[in-house]
Amino acid sequence: MRPLIEVRGLRKDYRRGGDMLHAVDGIDLALMPGESVGVIGESGAGKSTLARCITRLERPTSGRVFFQGVDVTDLSDRALRRFRREVQPVFQDPLTVLNPRWTVRRLIAEPLKIHGERNAERQVDEVCRDVGLASELMTRRPRDLSGGERQRVAIARAIALRPSVLVLDEPTASVDRPARRALLALLKRLQSEYGLTCLYISHDIRTIEETCSRTIVMYRGRLAEEGPTTAILSSPSHVYTQILMSSIPRIDSAETRPGRLRARPFSRQHLPARMCHRSPGGRGHPRPPRRVRAG
Repeated sequence: MRPLIEVRGLRKDYRRGGDMLHAVDGIDLALMPGESVGVIGESGAGKSTLARCITRLERPTSGRVFFQGVDVTDLSDRALRRFRREVQPVFQDPLTVLNPRWTVRRLIAEPLKIHGERNAERQVDEVCRDVGLASELMTRRPRDLSGGERQRVAIARAIALRPSVLVLDEPTASVDRPARRALLALLKRLQSEYGLTCLYISHDIRTIEETCSRTIVMYRGRLAEEGPTTAILSSPSHVYTQILMSSIPRIDSAETRPGRLRARPFSRQHLPARMCHRSPGGRGHPRPPRRVRAG
């Protein structure tokens, strides 16, 4: 089976002052049809930049992105519009992408009208039922909604065009725990009903564990480890992944004080030279990071 999305040697650089930042540094990955793949790593690992390059919201510095075998790296505006119909992003904070002056109905109808759908209003009603948005919310504006409702509006906009791929960048980071559980259940159901291929970007390892069959670990723009999610989370082979796993708090019943949270111990082996911290001059420091942010 041919990959639905394939990334080869993807690199994205940014210049900050006199320094060059390699946000994504030579990433290769493939998404098979119907698959859920997670990308984890600490803040600044390059996960969101990878998502923006795959969705062509940003142009890679080098490397290629293929969709159904077609190179989409240098598409014309017309071809890029067709591509974006098939590959839709969902962002962490809906308020950054939802027009605060528009009603929910207008927000969901917008992509349908842009792409010339004739039955936009009927399709809006259908997609709202699919994502669990009540009819009384249709006349409200984003500021009048809860965090979970706003994210459902963002998901409705993304699936309204019946895309093949959803790229979800921290889709549950801005909601509380009950809303997170409901959103993850919704996304699983939509994936099954719509036949979606999903790429989850997250620092929350629990989200990846619940949703993804395969996991990619990123560190400072590079791919540190890749494999089945159960194998990655239960017995990571890379030192950096071990550090991520050790940063997850757990309740240790053997402690004198019940319910005390502890982090699992990890090996303090040095990271490989190509994965270590780099100074502006490019020299590596062979030590693991002291702190890693992970859900």
